[in-house]
Amino acid sequence: MILSHAIDAIHRRDGARVLAALIRFAGNFELAEDALQEALTRALVEWQRGIPDRPAAWLTTVGKRWLIDEVRKQRLQLSNAEAVDEVLGSAPADIGTQPEHQFERAQSPEDDVLRLIFTCCHPAIPEQAQLGLALNAVCRLTAAEIARAYLESEETVAQRLVRAKRKITAAGVPFVVPEKSELAGRLDIVMNVIYLVFNEGYTGAQSAELIRVSLCEEALRLGRLLRELLPEEPEVLALLALMQLHHARRHARCSQDRDLITLEQQDRTLWDRPAIDEALQLLDQAVLMRRPGSRQIEAAIAALHCQAPRAELTDWPQICALYGALQRHRPGPVVALNAAVAHAMAFDIDEGLERIEALAASGELPRYHLLHAARADLLRRKKDFLAAQRAYEDALALCNNQTERRFLLKRLKEVGN
Repeated sequence: MILSHAIDAIHRRDGARVLAALIRFAGNFELAEDALQEALTRALVEWQRGIPDRPAAWLTTVGKRWLIDEVRKQRLQLSNAEAVDEVLGSAPADIGTQPEHQFERAQSPEDDVLRLIFTCCHPAIPEQAQLGLALNAVCRLTAAEIARAYLESEETVAQRLVRAKRKITAAGVPFVVPEKSELAGRLDIVMNVIYLVFNEGYTGAQSAELIRVSLCEEALRLGRLLRELLPEEPEVLALLALMQLHHARRHARCSQDRDLITLEQQDRTLWDRPAIDEALQLLDQAVLMRRPGSRQIEAAIAALHCQAPRAELTDWPQICALYGALQRHRPGPVVALNAAVAHAMAFDIDEGLERIEALAASGELPRYHLLHAARADLLRRKKDFLAAQRAYEDALALCNNQTERRFLLKRLKEVGN
């Protein structure tokens, strides 16, 4: 059982890099997935004597060897080269002769995981499937986990993933980062995916831990690669700044007992000030380009939180104004919820609560636990403890992250006493 958990953690941490290396090696998404699963299965047996020093390299090597063996089997069964091509897609002619640890070479904008994201976000893939496929391929989330996050049935998500992977093979989707001339139409969805990867690490919807640092750092690495590709794109700079500002607070977000600490209660001396300063410089560069966008506004909001020396000195009126601008750039129920909380903190709790109640009544966030958590927190501040208790119970009924659940239970007990 301990080994199984260790392998699962390695799969979650390194699975995207291994899968991307196998796709590049085989030229076939589904075949690479099969190779990764075969490597993980063999690891359960062969790692009984100990986990190798470089588990990702081991999995990649075993996966490549399985691919070579699989092609050889197919060659025995099929009578012509065209049929072999059908099995292996656009596999390189020298399959099996490439360096086994090639994916560990120095990274560049032609990074395998970045290629994988662009492949998942190819126009040939239905837009509804792109984010789910990216979460599956890059974050290694299962169909069941994606289904819970998007409030869909597991069967629906699983079928969508299968169809998307087959579409990649059937349409001959290239495993490349496209030329700059082709980036514009795909950039927004790719940035969304990178931020989804970061958010899954920042607060995993289905995770036992609050933070998966490896996923956050992978998203930051991908953001830096995207910046190398597009150094004059302000939204790319802002995305990197936004992720870095959030990640700079990671050491203050949990206690030694791994309990959640709210932004208001965090020890700000634990924040990574050099990282914050670097992020602020990135945001300044983006703003000076005079092409405003939603990620620049989000980063500006995060910057105001990070620049406040104490929680009570947070510039809530300015944050409230920025959320108003964000609603104009990218309207949506989650933005409306955050705007309502900002208004409550800046001006009037009752009006903020009215906005949240209206949002709840609209049905736009039917199973979003943070709506109920926000309502509960404002009611607690207002000292309406009975209503706060009910709201915390509603939030708990929808929350899957175990660290967040412990925090909500703690608050529930506080308002119930």
